[in-house]
Amino acid sequence: MLASQAKKAAAANRAEKKAKLEATITTPTAPEDDYFEQDGNWREIGLAAPARHALIDEGFYQLSDLRKVSLAAIKELHGMGPNAIRVLVTEMKKQDLSFRG
Repeated sequence: MLASQAKKAAAANRAEKKAKLEATITTPTAPEDDYFEQDGNWREIGLAAPARHALIDEGFYQLSDLRKVSLAAIKELHGMGPNAIRVLVTEMKKQDLSFRG
């Protein structure tokens, strides 16, 4: 009888330790969460996540920020594909903006 009680107590102790350990381990925030507050303007125009992240990482938060840089420099950014370039060029033209020459 005492052996079975000791085993139950040990099992309960292990379960408690495991629960505490799991409670202290936090899952890292998804990268999308880090960008969510900053990429609203880019989401509105329909850019995919890699392109949005590339622009945010370079400090571009809205279309008017792109006037400071050339189209060639934007094309060089990792995550900037042909569709993202088309979307940016189209939106820049709609707002009568241009990339740096």
